[in-house]
Amino acid sequence: MLDDPKFAVVKRYLQTGHRLLGHLGIDPRTPISTVRHLGSFIRDLRRFQALAETAEARFPFGTLYPCLGEKVGDSGNASGHYFHQDLLVARRIFERQPERHVDVGSRVDGFVAHVASFRAIEVFDIRPMTAQIPNVIFRQADLMNLPEAQHGYADSVSSLHAIEHFGLGRYGDPIDPDGHVKGVSALHRLVKPGGTLYLSVPMGPDRVEFNAHRVFSLGYLTTLLKDRFSTLAFSYVDDRGRLREGVMPSPADVETSFGCDYGCAIFELRRP
Repeated sequence: MLDDPKFAVVKRYLQTGHRLLGHLGIDPRTPISTVRHLGSFIRDLRRFQALAETAEARFPFGTLYPCLGEKVGDSGNASGHYFHQDLLVARRIFERQPERHVDVGSRVDGFVAHVASFRAIEVFDIRPMTAQIPNVIFRQADLMNLPEAQHGYADSVSSLHAIEHFGLGRYGDPIDPDGHVKGVSALHRLVKPGGTLYLSVPMGPDRVEFNAHRVFSLGYLTTLLKDRFSTLAFSYVDDRGRLREGVMPSPADVETSFGCDYGCAIFELRRP
């Protein structure tokens, strides 16, 4: 049944409906979680109130702020695309110590912050950034219109979970079905000959999930990159959020994208 194309269509409609409800501030999972953990919250509250009567530090009660279900979770989220890609690529930059590192479109509160903790990083993004952050040099720029003066601009460039958005209008960029192709070409121009590009994108069967992102098969990515870059290393995050570091894809892996539906391909590339 799970392999039935009709089931896949129903699943996709359900996922779309869930995302639309999320944008309206409605999460269908919240009532279930609330019912499951509310009893524990009430018991803990009554216990705390009783003990507070004789406590040395007597704080007045403010508004109740229930945090339900966290006592049965892990100590932190150490999985998923962003966690692994940000940590892996920041580590590589620390090891390689490039002269100039430029990032295009990666998360400022993730990867950029990691790198800025130990060195300067220039950030190019189509959207403005008003915050002043130590070690972060921000430039509002459209990569699709890269000035000739910035060709070969940096010996180290990163673009993590970014080019899949190019041309979908999500971030105010012009609509362009070939936005990701033009994005890779622009990144190629930005990197110096002999320089390094760190590139990550969602990996799975080729598709556009408008207007959030594209998902790319490993076969397509291999064809897209091969005439512009050589591959230094390849890692990926699987559908369960686990990092597979430094793997060598076989022809079968390229064909199946390591069995991922929505994984994350992480390339370390060199411009010849």
